[in-house]
Amino acid sequence: MRRTIARAGVVVAALAVLGAAWAHGPTRQKVRESIEIDAPQEKVWAVIGNFQDMSWLAGVTKTEGEKGNEIGATRRLTLGPGATVDEELYKYEPEMMSYSYRITAVDVKVLPVTNYSSTLTVSPAPDGKSKLEWAGAFYRGFPNNDPPPELNDEAAKNAVSGLYKAGLEALKKKIESGT
Repeated sequence: MRRTIARAGVVVAALAVLGAAWAHGPTRQKVRESIEIDAPQEKVWAVIGNFQDMSWLAGVTKTEGEKGNEIGATRRLTLGPGATVDEELYKYEPEMMSYSYRITAVDVKVLPVTNYSSTLTVSPAPDGKSKLEWAGAFYRGFPNNDPPPELNDEAAKNAVSGLYKAGLEALKKKIESGT
């Protein structure tokens, strides 16, 4: 009898482990894009270093915020079609030319992600140039199993990567042209 109960316990434990593996939800995705800009770090930081101004990002028609570059500062980005993205600054290191923020509210139809955080960092590159890196971590827009295609991991990674690449290219053009 004890043997039967012990075997049953082992079977139940094995099924619990297998069930946990089968019931696994989404995994955190990461995207990292960078670009070399023909300008000194200080010039690049002067354009991106103010958390309250994201006018350099294509598609952003207005930025409103509170608390400047203080930890806990907030901003609302208004996008072309009237959609908004709310963000909060949680790390600001001007001496390192870096800051980190998180999205606190966004419609997944605008950006198919949840629990998104991101860091922008300017670092030196050869010949007096700068490297701007934009790195983010997030979950897909659909938190449960079997997401629709527009809210799956691939859609989330493609959307963030596309946003970063377009933003970095536009910023490079803006800084290098002096506009």
